[in-house]
Amino acid sequence: MAKKLEDMSLEELWQLFPIFLEEHDKDWATWYVEESRRIQSFLPANQSYKLHHIGSTSVDEIWAKPIIDILLEIPQNADMENIKRELLEQGYLLMSESEGRMSFNKGYTLQGFAERVFHLHLRYYGDHDELYFRDYLQDHPAVAKDYEQLKLILWKKYEHNRDAYTEAKRDFIRQYTQKAHKLYEGRYERRHDF
Repeated sequence: MAKKLEDMSLEELWQLFPIFLEEHDKDWATWYVEESRRIQSFLPANQSYKLHHIGSTSVDEIWAKPIIDILLEIPQNADMENIKRELLEQGYLLMSESEGRMSFNKGYTLQGFAERVFHLHLRYYGDHDELYFRDYLQDHPAVAKDYEQLKLILWKKYEHNRDAYTEAKRDFIRQYTQKAHKLYEGRYERRHDF
């Protein structure tokens, strides 16, 4: 009998789900829209929230892991546990949980990746540095290409070690997120409508 995904070690998961990059696919934006609509259909109607397409699949023209990253921001008074239960009922798997943050995925199977794969990041409003980084890359194509080159180099080096791959990108992401905060100061706070 095969192990459940939840029972696998990180090393086993990394073997089953290696890092791989693909050229930008215009369908990724459509996948985001379709999944975000599906998520909206089961979220509490009486709560305000925001969904955002983040990660490299949200940046045109750069290679990315074909995994759609979605940021779901909820107000401070929202019941995160209730939303967690709903996401689990809708087929998402809880990957990590810490104070005010939860990460889920969908599209990971015992046979490997499904056709469409999603990572959902559940956070309280304002915990959204990824929006700044995304917008900086979208507005600065040369920096986006530098990021792409870094990822292409790291891909083969860390194909079966997602944590090391993520850590190796951290300084680049931090550097340009800080620049984006200065450049776009208050951009998302002004759009806050909770």
